[in-house]
Amino acid sequence: MPSVQDPVQTPQSPRVHGDEEEEGSDDIESEFASSIAGRSNIVHPYRVSVAESSINSWDIDSVSITNSGASVHFYEEHVGTPTNHHALVVHPNTGEIMRYNPLQTRPINPNRDLALYGYGSVAWKNRVEWKTKQQNKMQKVSSDGEGSDLNDFDSDCDIPRCAESKQQLSRKVPIPSSKINPYRIVISLRLAILGLFFHYRILNPVHDAHWLWLTSVICEIWFAFSWILDQFPKWHPIQRETYLDRLSLRYEKEGKPPELARIDVFVSTVDPMKEPPLIIANTVLSILAVDYPVDKVCCYVSDDGAAMLTFEALTETCLFARKWVPFCKKHKIEPRAPEWYFAQKIDYLREKVHPEFVRERRAMKREYEEFKVRINTVVANSCKVPEGGWSLPEGAPWHGNNVRDHAGMVQVITGNDCVMDDAGNKLPWLVYVSREKRPGHDHHKKAGALNALLRTSAILSNAPFVLNVDCDHYMNNSKALREAMCFLMDPVLGEKICYVQFPQRFDGIDQHDRYSNHNVVFFDINMKGLDGIQGPIYVGTGCVFRRHALYGYDAPTATKPPSKTCNCWPKSCCLCCGSKRKCSKAKKKQEHQKKVKCRNASKQVHALEVAGRETAPPVPREKFEKRFGQSDAFLASTLQDNGEGCHFDMLKSLDDCIHVLSCGYENKTQWGKEVGWIYGSVTEDILTGFKMHCHGWRSVYCMPKRPAFKGSAPINLTDRLHQVLRWALGSVEIFLSKHCPIWYGYRCGLKPLERLSYINCVIYPWTSIPLLIYCALPAFCLLSGKFMVPEQLPAS
Repeated sequence: MPSVQDPVQTPQSPRVHGDEEEEGSDDIESEFASSIAGRSNIVHPYRVSVAESSINSWDIDSVSITNSGASVHFYEEHVGTPTNHHALVVHPNTGEIMRYNPLQTRPINPNRDLALYGYGSVAWKNRVEWKTKQQNKMQKVSSDGEGSDLNDFDSDCDIPRCAESKQQLSRKVPIPSSKINPYRIVISLRLAILGLFFHYRILNPVHDAHWLWLTSVICEIWFAFSWILDQFPKWHPIQRETYLDRLSLRYEKEGKPPELARIDVFVSTVDPMKEPPLIIANTVLSILAVDYPVDKVCCYVSDDGAAMLTFEALTETCLFARKWVPFCKKHKIEPRAPEWYFAQKIDYLREKVHPEFVRERRAMKREYEEFKVRINTVVANSCKVPEGGWSLPEGAPWHGNNVRDHAGMVQVITGNDCVMDDAGNKLPWLVYVSREKRPGHDHHKKAGALNALLRTSAILSNAPFVLNVDCDHYMNNSKALREAMCFLMDPVLGEKICYVQFPQRFDGIDQHDRYSNHNVVFFDINMKGLDGIQGPIYVGTGCVFRRHALYGYDAPTATKPPSKTCNCWPKSCCLCCGSKRKCSKAKKKQEHQKKVKCRNASKQVHALEVAGRETAPPVPREKFEKRFGQSDAFLASTLQDNGEGCHFDMLKSLDDCIHVLSCGYENKTQWGKEVGWIYGSVTEDILTGFKMHCHGWRSVYCMPKRPAFKGSAPINLTDRLHQVLRWALGSVEIFLSKHCPIWYGYRCGLKPLERLSYINCVIYPWTSIPLLIYCALPAFCLLSGKFMVPEQLPAS
């Protein structure tokens, strides 16, 4: 029989967070013991658990001694109760085993949740085991959804989870009618008033000032037309809701590797003096620490300035990422860009009061301050350029010493198995890319750099989806990629989606937003309206693309049942065709059109017709080369299903990457015309999205509660005006090109209201001309003494 010592009655005090732990075991048991022993009629905290059957005093070897745990039992001897219903307890002084009758049982704190006490009490051990068993069975979801007997409880636990895993990953949330109907009523009233206004203006000309009247009417018609173009796409706005838990149930099954699709992230930068390396480092760190499987993410940084400073900054970023990434994933912090995380003016101890988190956060903040010092040192050293230019540590000259004349560069910084973080886990791929530049070649600015990244990533990782962000847009929501996958990987609606656009949000904007950087009307109203038609416009950053859509393929089309022909009706009732001769001509015309489409099959390839490629006739290699260029590795990647296949020879792949990065690779190909980001305008984003919609694709606007990306906005009037001027010049270039939505893309998959929105995007700069004239008309009226409206006759 084990010996039991008397409890020591010492005053106890609650623990304080941050206290250092004592040597030995935890003193929770002694706390319970002292609180129990402090009572006069309380027995020893150790009791013997017995069944209701009779137990003799010499059967003590079969009795288990357990800790009373969270409940305090009061015992006193009772003569009238049978001895077989008494409990055996150990006397605190003599150590003798006595029988006591429990009068009542109550918890120490009745309001406390049982789960706070942990696991280990015999009183509710079976219940916890049953709950754990039930949760384990709920997590076992069969991939085929097969269920056993419905009367079995275990099968009933599997049915709801299995059904939830096969539901859609997102849904449309229409705007409440109480909000949208008043807006529609106001727009209808304005249209009616506008019609009455023009009825009056046109039917009441001013004969003595005809030129003033005609000019004012033309300007007013232009204003009305631009207003109508802006209002109609807003007629049916929608919101969307995603289900991240269903995404995990479907593609992240327990005991199996995750089946989420791979994503290549493109970060583009040009000048490290205008785009500080510390900002680029924060963007890269937020991508490397994203809440997504590590082997499914690859980050590509395009340095179009071939700056040694950017390369050195990325190297330092990789070293700091080994500490930052495990810290973010362990404590699940947001955002995962250290500059903005440590700058938050919030109580970071509100939900994370564990002393370990406090210590690690302080240590990580010190590490980040040292990282900033190293980055600033690199920036300071870069200002002193040596006479012979920069060189690598092994002595080889840096290829980017001449910014306008250098060879292509590809450097895989992380991605090898030898590069691990401090927790022993792999880091996502981080690849530095700088395309070749030679004098006399048009490099097409940002669009050309992104196309170079598209080809390079196809050889190295070939992910089916591509995320494009600017270097100053960090990932504010670590689950942003999962939000996009809820649309792109949806088995019902995902096949027709070419890209998922996130709204732009900015940091460092003053309270009054004097330069209108938030652009609430466009991002919170117009884009929702476009999402209800065919999808939002691509705005240049924060967008997840489908790679096959970037290759210029058409969207998948559903097979429609054959329409009714003249054979369905009697000849006397046939009104659609006049005679058999007309029908034969129509058939010949249709056959001719089919032959023309077959000849241009390279432009009409189905993006997702993977199953039919085995039976379909092979496309000649010459057509592929005219479309994608002469690279065997890249051509092979375009034929892989869903971006499969990353097994390659690293040295050979790097040679292939240098080949596709050459400045003459795009010559006599469809790059920039039908493939990749489209050339011809400084606003390549509008043109690229427009071409995709013309191919029949649709896009999706995703607005999670926590903004997915945040960037830096212009903080002075000069930068803001320069930005607005760039957008206006890009719209004018599209208006004067062959891709103008006024006359391009008819008889394709572009919807009429979506076309109106694109027309509004390219004609809004021209509104400045009638606006300037209309503002000058009152001055002409005062100078000439004539008016552009008829004078009212005095009432007789």
